[in-house]
Parts: sequence; structure tokens; C-alpha cells
Amino acid sequence: MITGGAGFIGSHVADALVARRDDVVVLDDLSTGRRANIEHLIATGSAALIEGSVTDALLVDELMSRCDRCLHLASAVGVRLVVAHPLETLRRIVHGTDVVVSSAARHGKRVVFASTSEVYGKSSAGSLHEESDRVLGSAYKSRWSYAIAKSYGEAIAYGYHRELGADTVVVRLFNTIGPRQLGDHGMVVPRFVRQALAGNDVTVYGDGTQLRCFLHVQDAVRAILALTDHGRASGRAFNLGNPEPITILELARRIIRRTGSRSRIVLVDYGEAYDEGFEELGRRTPDITAVQALIGWRPRRSVDEALDDVISFERSELAVEARTQRREAPRNPRLASWNRPSTAGLVEPA
Repeated sequence: MITGGAGFIGSHVADALVARRDDVVVLDDLSTGRRANIEHLIATGSAALIEGSVTDALLVDELMSRCDRCLHLASAVGVRLVVAHPLETLRRIVHGTDVVVSSAARHGKRVVFASTSEVYGKSSAGSLHEESDRVLGSAYKSRWSYAIAKSYGEAIAYGYHRELGADTVVVRLFNTIGPRQLGDHGMVVPRFVRQALAGNDVTVYGDGTQLRCFLHVQDAVRAILALTDHGRASGRAFNLGNPEPITILELARRIIRRTGSRSRIVLVDYGEAYDEGFEELGRRTPDITAVQALIGWRPRRSVDEALDDVISFERSELAVEARTQRREAPRNPRLASWNRPSTAGLVEPA
């Protein structure tokens, strides 16, 4: 079972599981996921979609009883959404994780909990390893609601493992990017790509010097499935990220260059971009020693390869949107009724 399996990462995990001939059940309320992401799997009977919430304890328990393991990927996504709706972020992640992890423990099923690099907070001292101290900002900054909720989820997973012997694995994802990711809620790469393809200004928030590490979704999926299958992963957390940092300003430049766009880069103050409660961080780089030691994993795809895949996907999406708009565009009633054959000297009515 994949919770959030119609979302960006979840749908790629579903693809990989189906490719190796696993049966897949996706539980998703489609609040941020899209049926279109897994429509090809549903159409062939390779995966089943159950539209519902991870907060529905009876539904989760029924599905958990019938699966052999669970990948809990359902979550709020995007800094913009988190800052705008901190209470909803906290309640949905905390409640959903409670329901899923407790059900997995009760049925004796392995659960892989997708956490985030946000749990490290404002820590910027070198590469972050799994036991690095966490430095969160003020409790009045809604930016940290996501980190608090995901930290709680990790604590629940560890607690069930230590006290009840539950089979839990935590993966901390660092800025995963790729096809199907949406820019609606603040995801920087698809937002930049859309702006560049449209020839609009590429809007960089802050001064652009903040450093991030971007991981291709296919590399993330490869690690997630290997950890899902590995017996010695139980009870542990693993960083999954690309340890090569890039500034957001350089990211914007590369996207403009790789799309062939003439867009300008415009710096936008954080106060204009986000609701009150946002706080920026400087550097966040993963130490991936633990996952390398256990499964020999490291990223295979470069940032540029990931960007090219996002650009290709967005071009396809824009083409589909354009065709749809043309089909749905209202016809000019004067032209629709004007069916006379062409005559020399005839001009379209004013």
C-alpha cells in the first residue's frame, strides 16, 4: 500500500513497484495528488486507487490488513501551503501518521515513513547526518509546523519500534525533483521552469544565495524501495539527497539556459512571496554515509539531468493545456453563422 500514491513521489514509487510485478493499492484523497499520475496503472489493472484519507482509521486498518507492507508518503507539500495553513498541516500529518503507523504495528507490517530534511530546521553547519542536532526557529513562525509534524512522525515510528518491536523505517528526503511535481504550493523547480517556458520573469525569493541540494525522483525511488526491502533498515532513519549544493540564483540561471528562454531573473522579497510566518534558511546539505553503507546507494543522475526531465514534462503539460483550451474556447457566433462560400472581394464582417 502507498499512501499518497497519486502524488509526485508516490506515483513514481507506484510505477517502480508495478515494473517489478508487485500489486499496488494507492490510498489518496487527491488533495495534492492527481489521478492522472497513475491513470496508466489503473487502466491496465496494475494498481488500484482508493480515494480516501489516511485519517480514516477504519479504511486504513482494512487496507493494512490486506497488504504486506506500507509506504506512508501522504503529506502536505510545499512551503507556501505549510506557511498559509500551519494548523491544517500539523493536524493532518500528526493524525494521519498516528493512524498509519499504529495500524501497521497492530498488523505486524513494515511501514516506511517519508520524512523530510525540514526536521533539521535551521542547522547549516556542514553536511547533516541522521543524528545531527536540530535547530528550529520560533514557535510563532508557521514555517516550522511542517518540521514539527514530521519530527513527531519520526518519534512515533521510533517509539513503536523500540517499545513494541514494530518494523519501521524513516527516510528523510532532501528536495526531490522530477516530472509530475507541481509548482502550485511553492516547489521551486517546476515554478521556475513554467516561468521560463512562458518567457515570464523568473522570480527568485530573497537574494538567491541560499543553498539547496536537488535529488532526481528516480534516485529517490531506487533508495526507497531498496530500504523497504532491506531487513537491517528497521528502526533507523536515512538521509536521501544529492550532496552537491547549488544556489537558487544559479538554479534559475541554469533553467533559463536549458529552456532556451529569454526570461529575466527578478528578486522578490520574502514578505511579498509568502504569508506571515515564513523564515528562510541558508544551507542544507545531506550526509548520505548511512544509506551508502547499508545499500550502496548514491545518486546517479545530475541536477542538470533532473532539470531536463522536468522541462520535458512541463513542455508536454503545456501542450496538453493548450489543446484543451483550444477545444473549450467559445466560438465567435458571427463566424459560426457565417457559412457562405468564399466570394471575390468578400471580407469578414466587422
